[in-house]
Amino acid sequence: MNTNITKNKLIDLVKQDSIDTVITAFPDMYGRLVGKRFDSKFFISDVLEHGTHACDYLLGSDIDMETIPGYQISSWEKGYGDVHLKLDPNTIRIADWLDKTAIILGDVEKNHTLVNESPRSILKKQIDIAKSKGYEIKLASELEFYVFDNTYQDAKNNSYIKMNPSNRFREDYNLLNTTKEESYMSLLRKHLDKSGIQVECTKGEWSLGQQEINVKYTDPLTMADNHSIIKQAAKEIAYKNEMSITFMSKWDENSAGSSMHIHLSLWDKDGKNNLFYNPKSKSEFKTSDQFKYFLGGWMKYSPDIFMFYSPYPTSFKRFVSESFAPTKISWSMDNRTSTYRIVGEESSLRIECRIPGADANPYLAFAASIAAGIQGIEDKINPPNISTGDSYSNNSLESCPDNIDKGLRLFEKSKFIENVFGKGVKDHYQHFFNIEKSLYEKAVTDWEKNRYFERI
Repeated sequence: MNTNITKNKLIDLVKQDSIDTVITAFPDMYGRLVGKRFDSKFFISDVLEHGTHACDYLLGSDIDMETIPGYQISSWEKGYGDVHLKLDPNTIRIADWLDKTAIILGDVEKNHTLVNESPRSILKKQIDIAKSKGYEIKLASELEFYVFDNTYQDAKNNSYIKMNPSNRFREDYNLLNTTKEESYMSLLRKHLDKSGIQVECTKGEWSLGQQEINVKYTDPLTMADNHSIIKQAAKEIAYKNEMSITFMSKWDENSAGSSMHIHLSLWDKDGKNNLFYNPKSKSEFKTSDQFKYFLGGWMKYSPDIFMFYSPYPTSFKRFVSESFAPTKISWSMDNRTSTYRIVGEESSLRIECRIPGADANPYLAFAASIAAGIQGIEDKINPPNISTGDSYSNNSLESCPDNIDKGLRLFEKSKFIENVFGKGVKDHYQHFFNIEKSLYEKAVTDWEKNRYFERI
């Protein structure tokens, strides 16, 4: 269900002086929204139909906006020229958490052609492939994060060490404890609802100050756009209320990790029948052949696409036994120790992938999930036997890569990644992951100073 506003509605709101600012944006490699703010009247007259431009280094820089050598898409030699942002009118929405502001997302083009390395382009390609084979994907992402009483400026000034979680107690499902954070969480729910994102619920998670937000499922592109908007809104609402939040998948070694679980189901081309469910199936759970093969492909290629789920060195610190983050590649019915948890029944039957962290780029994570599953159907890949009991203690199962070195080696040698996404995309993100790894390895951490400064 797309509840965004139309172009004509936006034009009316601008004429009524209800909107005076329009943000144009697209996701960068980190999944962050980057773009511009336009005067609304100028936007309507000069930008809405024609789009706008941005520097190509936005898909070839690091998190600090430093120019990084080694990318083919942009460089000093090529002059860091412009890319064109072709606006997607289906994404227009009110940014209700901002004053009199609307936002519209778009696709990055060069010479009137989609830039392959752009995360939104990568996802759209996999959606188109699925559609060409008669499938529609429906999915939702659960998103966890931490809320702190520190402002972002105070957190930075204290090197993110003296952080005050917004709750003093573990709060998983605890209504009394979550009431203490409701002034922030209710704002987030209300603003998202008024911005066209249907929130199902929020709940406290396991660790101090940890929250989860769940939204209604939709098509993958809309869900990725919504996911990015949720993160943007959550940060900006926190900033305006002198609080801070983080989507790090592991912000503290003594706290639980934050995930981005993907709930996915496969439907017919009209979106009316869930193809994972077959009432005539002889299987115990009435699952179809499409379910079996999609799951088989997703599991087989999990090691190949792991970096799209865990893109940073810190991401891998989330995978700890008995932490509700997976450590073995397995599947089961409603078992949170497994990597792939099967939930729902009949039309709601779906696969929950528990690998991605909250820091994953949703466009890349969704694209990788769809690609692996569709390949499984094409090649009729059977999944391994269903797991029962505690997957953490089952040593017969394949282990998830537990550090970025292992994840990168799997990505680098993967023929699947190159075949599905193309060599250019593989090289681009392989370079991106390696840059993050090399910067991490050069850093002298607070842990190292505390441990070694005066004792060696």
